[in-house]
Order: sequence, then C-alpha cells, then structure tokens
Amino acid sequence: MSVHATIIGPKRTLPNWAAALGAGILFVAGAAYGQGALRAEADQSAVVIKLGDKPLVRYQYVANPAKPYVAELYSPAGASVLRDSPFDHKHHHGLMFAVAVDGVDFWAEGDTFGLQKHREGSEPRVIERDGRSWVVGTQKIDWVAPPDDKLLLREERTMVVGRMADLGATLVGGQCVLETPPGKDSVTLTGSPYFGLGMRFVQSMDKGGSFLNADGKTGVKGTNDARSAWCAYSAAADGKPVTVAMFDLPGNARHPATWFTMDQGFAYMAATLNLAKEPLKIQSGKPLVLRYAVAVWDGKVEKAKIDQLYQRLVKLAEQKPE
Repeated sequence: MSVHATIIGPKRTLPNWAAALGAGILFVAGAAYGQGALRAEADQSAVVIKLGDKPLVRYQYVANPAKPYVAELYSPAGASVLRDSPFDHKHHHGLMFAVAVDGVDFWAEGDTFGLQKHREGSEPRVIERDGRSWVVGTQKIDWVAPPDDKLLLREERTMVVGRMADLGATLVGGQCVLETPPGKDSVTLTGSPYFGLGMRFVQSMDKGGSFLNADGKTGVKGTNDARSAWCAYSAAADGKPVTVAMFDLPGNARHPATWFTMDQGFAYMAATLNLAKEPLKIQSGKPLVLRYAVAVWDGKVEKAKIDQLYQRLVKLAEQKPE
C-alpha cells in the first residue's frame, strides 16, 4: 500500500517529513486558500504558493503536456531560477521527476513516450508549525504508456512549500511513493544518466556558474557521476546571484544520490538513482519511497549553510507523524 496523506480533520496523517514540517499543497481547481501571509491559489491546471503578494512556487499539477512539475521557483528576493520547455529541449520542464518504466520513456515527450496523468488530489491548506507557515499536500498520478494508456506505475506525490527565514531560503520538499498497479507483480525502472529529479535553470544561469557537493567537490569534473547527499549550483539569475541546492534524503534507495551535472550549452542538475548502470525493480506490495528537497538562496552561499539546512531536513525526516 502507498502512504496516504489526509489533512481534513484533527486526526490527519502525513508521510513523516511532511508531517514534521506541517503544511501542504494539494490540488483543487477554482479557489484561493490561506492563513496569514502564506497562501495557495489554484486554478484548473496549476497551484501558486505566495508569501504576501510574492510568488514562491508555481506547480503545474495537470500534465503540460506529459507530466506535472514545478514550473516556477523563486528566491526570497524574487529571483526566478527555473526555465520551462526551452526551444532546445522542449521536454525540459523546470523541476521535474521522470524515469523509464518497463522500457517506456517518461522523460521525453511525444506520441510514443509515457504520460504522467493527474488522477486526483485535495484542497490546498496552510498550517502553522514551529512558528512557521507551510503548505503541504498530495497528488495521485498514473504513469501510463501509449497508445492505449496502459497503467505501468502509480505514484502518490506529497509536496511541502515554505520559507526558511532563519536560513534565508525558499524550500520545496517532495516525497514520491511509487508502486506497481493492481495485478502487476513488479516494474523495472531504467533510464539515461540524467533520469531522476532534474532541474533546468533560467537561461541567464547557463554560463558563469559553479557546482559544489556535500563532499566539497566542485565543478562538473568533481560533481558529475559522483555520489553525494546534496549538490548545489551558484550563478546569476538575470544579474542577481543565487544558489540552488538539491538534497537527497537518507532512506532513499541508493542514497546518497548519483548526480548528473553539466554546464556546457546549458546548465543542468539532477539527482539520480544511477539507473543507466543499474536498473531498479519495484515489487508488488513494496513501494519505493523517495524524498527530496530543493532550496534557493539569494547570493552565493557557503557550504556550511547548505550543510546546516541538510541536517535540519534529516532531523525533520526522522520525526514521527502526529
């Protein structure tokens, strides 16, 4: 069985780290919800999380055209760091998660590729926890194959959005629970070296940036195809220095992640399961649970501050749900 997140009523339960943070992004059309300065605004295809009148995140929950993804992500000062569907790789969508399932490619897009279809979700809600406001929630996604939308994989995706004011960062966290569909004994995940949780940066960040990982390795030479708990990229977003870090949390399969990084032609970063070298099988009744987080700071951030946030996330992930 997959992990369920129910936030209606006093006995709500959430996956561990979502419960520890306490807040949520769920998906319903046609309304705005909020408490205090942090709020969620939803329409027929996307949810925007705002702090006051400034956006933090826009999540495209209806496939556009083939998968849900984080389309916009902003630093505390309002610098936008994600690029959606650039001309050179139309299938690159901001911050997205995709792999191949039983030989069907869900990374690329087109009539012969897989589709991640929104199945259902819940109402956005803001919750106060430990003096902070957070938005948390869950979306159920069917991974289907052409030409007849054969169900290959089921996903329950929980997201957490908020501002870590004391560390000066915007934070997006996510948990994916991947399981076989009814009647299927197993599925096998494969992919290219960059398949996983990938991030395409705005065009202005393609040049002049620098990579750094949790083990102190730098540049593409030091970080690409290296295993590490986190990887960060610092560059100028439309003239404003920013740092973006992606975290692979303990408990994930093959932790620490194998990273894909590049800065030739364009900049890209992805946390992968090393599927290009070692396929991963999901057995019926034994779902694969993956937890990641992404933080954005203004300015070039030192390794110690990134480590500090990582350690805080690890402690949150260890807390039990209420």
